[in-house]
Amino acid sequence: MTSATAGGAAKVTPPPAGNGIRKSVTGTRTAMAAGFLLPALVLLGALVVYPIGYSVYRSFFDKSGDSFAGLDNFVEIFTDDTILTAAKNNAVWVVVAPAVSTALGLIFAVLTERIRWGTAFKLLVFMPMAISMLAAGIIFRLVYEQNPERGVANAVAVSVHDMFSESAGFPKARPLPVHPLKAGGGGSFVTKEPVRAGERVLLPLVGVPPARMPGDAELAAPAGAAAGKVTGTAWLDFTRGGGGKPNTIDPEEFGLKGIKVEAVKDGKVVDSATAGADGTFTLSAKADGAGLRLPASNFREPYNGVDWLGPSLVTPAIIGSYVWMWAGFAMVLIAAGLAGLPRELLEAARVDGANEWQVFRRITVPLLAPVLAVVLVTLMINVLKIFDLVFIIAPGSSQDDANVLALQLYRSSFGTDADPGVGSAIAVLLLLLVVPVMLFNIRRMRKESRR
Repeated sequence: MTSATAGGAAKVTPPPAGNGIRKSVTGTRTAMAAGFLLPALVLLGALVVYPIGYSVYRSFFDKSGDSFAGLDNFVEIFTDDTILTAAKNNAVWVVVAPAVSTALGLIFAVLTERIRWGTAFKLLVFMPMAISMLAAGIIFRLVYEQNPERGVANAVAVSVHDMFSESAGFPKARPLPVHPLKAGGGGSFVTKEPVRAGERVLLPLVGVPPARMPGDAELAAPAGAAAGKVTGTAWLDFTRGGGGKPNTIDPEEFGLKGIKVEAVKDGKVVDSATAGADGTFTLSAKADGAGLRLPASNFREPYNGVDWLGPSLVTPAIIGSYVWMWAGFAMVLIAAGLAGLPRELLEAARVDGANEWQVFRRITVPLLAPVLAVVLVTLMINVLKIFDLVFIIAPGSSQDDANVLALQLYRSSFGTDADPGVGSAIAVLLLLLVVPVMLFNIRRMRKESRR
């Protein structure tokens, strides 16, 4: 840029220093940043923003999508019993699953901090995180199997139960109409006539499967007469292949070893005995004139464990499988926070006389509060979307009782009787439930970053 001076000479005026260069560099950087961000923004819009927007739009239309339904789909969410059950179960999940997983993770992290094999233990606890929800669901469907021979949970339950209360040996046994026994009420059987001392009593039964017979049972034998006492034989009145006679101890029939026999007078048990390997038993003179009773304890059905996947326990059972997977995640994060705690505070508290429980409750937990909040919020967001475990573990008979919103979203959106309008409304409801938790997490992270 030039200008004339008084002496006629031209004076060169330089352009403003750096303005054009700065604008050029800023524009280049903006274009470069936009170029790098554009693919991510396109994917974000296609995979997140558009589906959310379309779901909100579709939730206001009917099943076919042709007629505007207004808020009818949202009204159905809060009036349909199945969807209300799903919402209640989601509330149970949000309250219980994150809290239990976080508590277990905290306990594991604290207890394994000072032991030599702590790393190995943490590895074992964290290992389920490497398993997909699908695989975990299949595993726990087998764990909760009702048959104790297949389901681990019921195998343990039956073993513990039988340790304190052994199952009956003859759950299906019963007398025939021609036998000298009749129903005595409450599952017991009694003799039709009183017995006398010196007599030999026959107590035949049928209906005992060969697999249920005691392995050390012997061939039934007639009881020997004993003066002043009541003797008898309890046996399985059944001959394989036929040919046996009722009320007769045939050569191939076995005694009911271990069956209990009671002598009852005026409603009171005056004597009792247990049959030997050949089915024989002996009662004292007190049994003279009494009726003999085979108590119901002989015929009680064997304990088959807990109905884990029944309507009342299916949700806690599935939450248990979730905790098995995610307690390791909580433990690892909390252990990382625990490693960063100032040790001088902990040692100072111990020097001042605080015991380990006081150190844990008043120092360790407050210092770990930010980490615990991260774990808790992350798991809350995770359980709001739980689907796989419920879909796989819950059998069809109790799936309605274990239903959650994500599963109901799938059931409402797909299938022969699908209603995409209701499914979209459930999706919007899930979004509205997740957003407050996410906002809380963002505010907490910003607050932490300003410290």
